[in-house]
Amino acid sequence: MGKITASIGTELYKTEIQSETNFIISDEPESSGGKDLGFAPKELLASSLAACTCITLRMYANRKGWNLTDVKVEVTFETDSVENKFKIIRNIQLFGDLDTDQKARLINIADKCPIHKILSNPIEITTVLN
Repeated sequence: MGKITASIGTELYKTEIQSETNFIISDEPESSGGKDLGFAPKELLASSLAACTCITLRMYANRKGWNLTDVKVEVTFETDSVENKFKIIRNIQLFGDLDTDQKARLINIADKCPIHKILSNPIEITTVLN
């Protein structure tokens, strides 16, 4: 993966995000002072996990020659103030002619998607001012 660059001007809170080949906009909802022009940052995080899960399951099913016709992944967040923990809930629906063992294997494979691995392990963020 190349670098991702985000920039914000004076327009509240429209943020332009760019990779080497793609461009998206992130924003806050109107209720938070934005214009809801794109996914909010938390939605981008959730969409990364959902998309990575879908892609990982599709790749695996294709390699196995399984009849997986569709995957739907819903990601929600909860904050547990008692345990001081942020929880991510991933709900996966598998469609196609799959037996119980295939479905169980696919659920196991979902935990092997790269974004799941990143979010499940200790993360270190280094901030540098240029």
